[in-house]
Amino acid sequence: MARRLLLVVLAALLLAGPAAASERHPTLAELESEIMCPECKQPLSMSDSALSNRIEAYIARRIAAGDTKSEIKDKLVAQFGPQILADSPNPWTRLLPLLAVGLAILIVAAAAWHWARKRGEPDEVALDPELDARVDEALARYDA
Repeated sequence: MARRLLLVVLAALLLAGPAAASERHPTLAELESEIMCPECKQPLSMSDSALSNRIEAYIARRIAAGDTKSEIKDKLVAQFGPQILADSPNPWTRLLPLLAVGLAILIVAAAAWHWARKRGEPDEVALDPELDARVDEALARYDA
């Protein structure tokens, strides 16, 4: 039992090790794909704008100063807002599925209402009372 626990702890440390090291000592290449250029709305690694070059230089200085990845990202968000992060939360990504589900519910409800309403209608067409009486007389003569 103790051996299994030790193996689980070691495996967790080995898996967490690279993530923790990345948090302590990020690289510019690592952050370039996670930060967007505010001007051209592309990752820094794909942008050549003057602003993206200044942001890359800022990131390099912060890495040299010993900042962690989250500290650098927090400082950039404070300066440029959450849209600078490549994985920034977009309100439409949460709202669109809810709207789609709501629309689907409305369509199904409208179809069910239409189906129930149509089902309740009689199959026969109502005739004019005078015509109905004439048809009944003709049928009575035919049956006799």
